[in-house]
Amino acid sequence: MLPIRLTQFSHGGGCGCKIAPALLHDMLKDLPSGILPPALLVGTETSDDAAVYQLNTEQAIIATTDFFMPIVDDPHSFGEIAATNAISDIYAMGGKPLFALAIVGMPIDKLPLDVMQAILAGGESACRRAGIPVAGGHSIDTVEPIYGLAVIGLAHPDHIKRNNAAQTGDVLILGKALGVGILSSALKKGELPDEGYAEMLATTTQLNTPGTSLANLPGVHAMTDVTGFGLLGHLLEICRGSQLDAHIDFNRLPLLPAAITLAKAGHAPGAAARNWSSYGADVSLPENMPLWQKNLLCDPQTSGGLLIACAPDTVEHVLACFADDGFMRATTIGTLQHGIPHIHVHTKS
Repeated sequence: MLPIRLTQFSHGGGCGCKIAPALLHDMLKDLPSGILPPALLVGTETSDDAAVYQLNTEQAIIATTDFFMPIVDDPHSFGEIAATNAISDIYAMGGKPLFALAIVGMPIDKLPLDVMQAILAGGESACRRAGIPVAGGHSIDTVEPIYGLAVIGLAHPDHIKRNNAAQTGDVLILGKALGVGILSSALKKGELPDEGYAEMLATTTQLNTPGTSLANLPGVHAMTDVTGFGLLGHLLEICRGSQLDAHIDFNRLPLLPAAITLAKAGHAPGAAARNWSSYGADVSLPENMPLWQKNLLCDPQTSGGLLIACAPDTVEHVLACFADDGFMRATTIGTLQHGIPHIHVHTKS
């Protein structure tokens, strides 16, 4: 028998299977307002990464959920990537994860038992690295394999980092290199070289642990993680929430080396085009920017890096926090200015 290829079951892998930003906005815009207790510090109003509920003057609960279809064929790696991605939302809010619940959907008539067990074991391994248990969950029989987590975390109410708190003059810092969606697209076509696969696994299984320490820095004003909407989409969430204008330098962006080669060769996930259709009107690109560069800006990231907006005098402290946890590609990519929410992309070199 031929080995099971998990990606053959998924129409879109990882965070690339997210609903496009514009469609998601239309789905949610007319929903009636629900219960909004004063203790709910963060809900749906600012496109933040997780909900936050204040318990007392010293503690706030952070709750998030994330799941998707396979982005790789190896079941253990799929589970580990999905869990790492879900836990990231806790770090992106400035919290410390406490425990997780598994979200499991499997085509039980198509996948062998050992494959399903390996997916769950991969998720457990990521949680173990984060120092948290998988304390339960829920499972159903589905057409496509689905795995993810609901994660609960804890933070001080004063240290929660929201999308709407960035300030004029803030510097933008990105913690991981871009290009995961392009590598995933090449993998599904059987055209991803070994070194590209190694890059993909290394970045998607790296926990965004600096988020907990960064939340304690007063100069860090806003924080999110870059996932399915791409760098431009998640940066726009900060711009819109904070009513600021962003300027980024494409040549400063950290990029996965294999993704550059593949992007130049024409590889791009369908979600990159959907992302651009959703928010391109709010982005200004350099004249005659190559399509491969535009695709990297919109590339859906799975378990992507933290995006930080911080005061200029805090930049070195932020980069040191990243370096202490092994994030050697973290770098400044631009600034935020007063203005109508918009992103200006430059190629200064």
